[in-house]
Amino acid sequence: MAESSGSNKAAGRVGYITRVQSFSACHRLHSLHLSDEENKEVYGKCNNPYGHGHNYKVEVTVRGKIDPVTGMVMNLTDLKRCIEEVIMIPLDHKNLDKDVPYFANVVSTTENLAVYIWDNMAKALPASLLYEIRVHETDKNIVVYRGE
Repeated sequence: MAESSGSNKAAGRVGYITRVQSFSACHRLHSLHLSDEENKEVYGKCNNPYGHGHNYKVEVTVRGKIDPVTGMVMNLTDLKRCIEEVIMIPLDHKNLDKDVPYFANVVSTTENLAVYIWDNMAKALPASLLYEIRVHETDKNIVVYRGE
């Protein structure tokens, strides 16, 4: 017979919440550690001196025990606020290379963007709650980062 949802076992259950947010930004893939020719070879058309843009989609997933009183892993209003502060304000409608200090010396690849978002979400959320950042650069290119 199945246990009731109010049992002690239910209090220890772990849940995952994913919030999806979209933003638009431009960037140029260019490494300060490579020559102009090497940059052109490595990054191709993405090394265009004028840059190019994306409509990124980011999935932020948190993982934690479901609170027996609230029934939540975390309050979605708090997660939305963190996403606004960490993703939307610093990144939306920005030139990543020129407007985001982190990318002054770090190539603005989607992998590095996922790391940037992870590091800042980890600071904004309660300890050990962040599980995964998934960045969709295009419909076909997706980067997943779990803090490793």
